[in-house]
Amino acid sequence: MDANEFRRLGYQLVDWIADYREGLERLPVMSPAKPGEIRAAFPEHPPLHGGRMAQALAVLDRDVMPGITHWNHPSFFAYFPSNTSYASILGDLATAGIGAQGMSWQTSPAATEVEEVVMDWLRQMVALSPAFTGVIHDTASTATFTALLCAREKVSGHAQDGEGLQSGEAPLVVYASDQGHSSIEKAALLAGFGRRFLRLIPTDENHAIRLDLLSAAIEKDVEIGLRPCALVAAVGTTALDPVAAMADLAEAHGMWLHVDAALAGTAMVLPECRWMWEGIERADSLVFNPHKWMGVGFDLSAYYVRDPQHLIRVMSTHPSYLRTAQDGQVSNFRDWHIQLGRRFRALKLWFYLMDVGVEGLQARLRRDLENAQWLKAQVDGAPDWERLAPVPLQTVCLRHLGPGLDEPALAAHNLELARRVNEGGRAYLTPSLLKGRQMLRVSIGAETTERRHVEALWESLKEIARAL
Repeated sequence: MDANEFRRLGYQLVDWIADYREGLERLPVMSPAKPGEIRAAFPEHPPLHGGRMAQALAVLDRDVMPGITHWNHPSFFAYFPSNTSYASILGDLATAGIGAQGMSWQTSPAATEVEEVVMDWLRQMVALSPAFTGVIHDTASTATFTALLCAREKVSGHAQDGEGLQSGEAPLVVYASDQGHSSIEKAALLAGFGRRFLRLIPTDENHAIRLDLLSAAIEKDVEIGLRPCALVAAVGTTALDPVAAMADLAEAHGMWLHVDAALAGTAMVLPECRWMWEGIERADSLVFNPHKWMGVGFDLSAYYVRDPQHLIRVMSTHPSYLRTAQDGQVSNFRDWHIQLGRRFRALKLWFYLMDVGVEGLQARLRRDLENAQWLKAQVDGAPDWERLAPVPLQTVCLRHLGPGLDEPALAAHNLELARRVNEGGRAYLTPSLLKGRQMLRVSIGAETTERRHVEALWESLKEIARAL
């Protein structure tokens, strides 16, 4: 492919993306594809001869798109909103076109310095103290893993420089809510703590961690000679752990406090939401995802730390081929996380913020919060429906109460309700469990979701429930 062919096909692809986005509302939200169906449409062997890009674009429409679940659809209410704005798409296009490698400052100075700029912009937008310094990770899972590695090394006195966790010292313990994200458990296991030394603490009626049980667990571990190491606070869509009180416990026991605000962090762009993470300035690290709810395309996770030098000590190695004359004067972000190679992710965040501005983002977030409160009011006002969690942000957890059904039957009933909604194609939501109770999880926040889409979902839920 030469430059002229690239231009021709590139213009064609941009038109295709624009047409796809404009026609999203007419498509079934969840892919109807069956297992193996997409794979079967492709040849078994790779092409021997090239020059087939025009054919590939045709196959994209015919064979790939039937296997796509449309996360940017206005009636996508599953999992979490993962918006990819037009500006973010252009940022990814520019990133791919430039092809920068941002592992160190020298390999592409702009990749480092633009990241420093936009991460500080984000810090200001959510009113974090200047004591925090940010770096872009791929996902919150990686950031939480990094945080637990930092916690491990802080409490162990940098054991990795010697025998590591094989030193025979008293085991380290990690504490989190039993309603926290599964990435916390995964990070604790991968960081070598061991499942035996992960404490998942029960929660209260609002699904926030119980401080009395947390404190008791820490005190018991200390009594038997274990070392409290890390405390993870969840600031989420349905449950808000008390960050300030957890900071008190962390400081009292010399623990690392990490705050997982993967989706909820975006809400802190709104001054009226910042009470939800009161005490955040006392955390050692925190993460939130601009690729959730904000509008920056996946993947882009914002990880902030109060002590970047500790992070660098934990994560860095210094082989001769990576050393440069500027070391010590600049940030080399390869030393701020697990991966060595880095894409120029900051470019799409910059494009996005330049396109929408803080006020534009705030207006859309308030719209989504209002839509969630509208749905909450409908559920609370319907005698045959039940809401199972608070609605501090944009997620509503609900279930239909079929008459005379016990818990197992209610679970089957609501799973069937979810199946019919999702397979019907008009909307897509997530069936999930909350403390053993089957529920329907409605996550509102796609970029194009308006009140009418939420109203249509509610009508569909009621219609299907009546039919059942």
